[in-house]
Amino acid sequence: MNNQGVSGTICASYERFFDAEKKIADFIIGHKKEVVDMTVAELARASATSDATVSRFCRRCGFKGFQSLKMDLAKEVMEEERDSLQVSNDIDRSNLPQSLQNILANKIAEMTGTMGMMDPDTLETILALLEHARIIQFAAVGNTIPVAMDGAFKFNQLGLRSVSGSIWEGQVAHAYNLGPEDVVVIISNSGTSKRLLTLAEGARENKVPMIVITNNESSPLARIGDYRIITATREKLLTGEFWFSRIPAMLVIETLYLLLFTSKKDAAAHIRRHEDSIRPDKMG
Repeated sequence: MNNQGVSGTICASYERFFDAEKKIADFIIGHKKEVVDMTVAELARASATSDATVSRFCRRCGFKGFQSLKMDLAKEVMEEERDSLQVSNDIDRSNLPQSLQNILANKIAEMTGTMGMMDPDTLETILALLEHARIIQFAAVGNTIPVAMDGAFKFNQLGLRSVSGSIWEGQVAHAYNLGPEDVVVIISNSGTSKRLLTLAEGARENKVPMIVITNNESSPLARIGDYRIITATREKLLTGEFWFSRIPAMLVIETLYLLLFTSKKDAAAHIRRHEDSIRPDKMG
């Protein structure tokens, strides 16, 4: 099992579950402590599904079986209790102190899971690609566009020629003009965007190296990418039907930026030049 834990794995995979499997996911998310002591049959009854569906659900989440899922779930519960988080998934403006604690705990879990899933060897390969790329394109649609634009801004500060945009037609047109000496960084929480898949297929035809940042490691975009950075998400625990957290992807961009800053000899000079150019705007 990966460092997302059971809750993170369920959140990352939720959209590809069948309806019956979503019932199991919803029950586990809402009753973690109880599930640790349940049998397959008890969980099936509690979630109004079947024993076979529970077993299939466990395998789709990457576990060997229900016992394997329970072991990881028990570890997750014990870690929360050990850290004295006293966390629930509730956000209520009538109890702001507890709500803030709940949000903080889940965001920390997202970041911890994301960092824990980064493979050092893959990360080093990605850093080398970015450092030597002629042009880096950060591509995204919808909610993750701000992450892509932030990535382009930060990397330009380092002296790495980078582009991004908010109009998809412009993004795909630019990708079609890239080549093997360039890099495309695709950011997609779900990894299922048809528009980004079109862009990725065009980049692949041009033999452009592709890095995909996504929550869903089995998604079409994750499969088409040459390199993947998988992010952890727990937003669904707080918002129910909707989830749109940018924090894990922003953490990946920030991590790449900091690692490149420490290794790129002229990075500080580039940043200093940029800061000098905008300093007059900061002076009253």
